[in-house]
Amino acid sequence: MAFDFEKLIVYQKAKVFNHSISTLLEIIPVTRNKKDQLDRASFSILLNIAEGTG
Repeated sequence: MAFDFEKLIVYQKAKVFNHSISTLLEIIPVTRNKKDQLDRASFSILLNIAEGTG
C-alpha cells in the first residue's frame, strides 16, 4: 500500500537525492558532524514532503 505522497514526483526525486547524498558521504572525506548534518538534512526533505501532504 503506497501513501499518496509517495506518488508525487517531487518525493521520488527527493528520495533519489537522499540516496545520492548518502552514497556521496560514504566516499568523500568529511567530519562525522558534517556527515550527520548533511544526512539528516537530506532526509528531512522527505519527511517534510510527507508531513506537508498529511
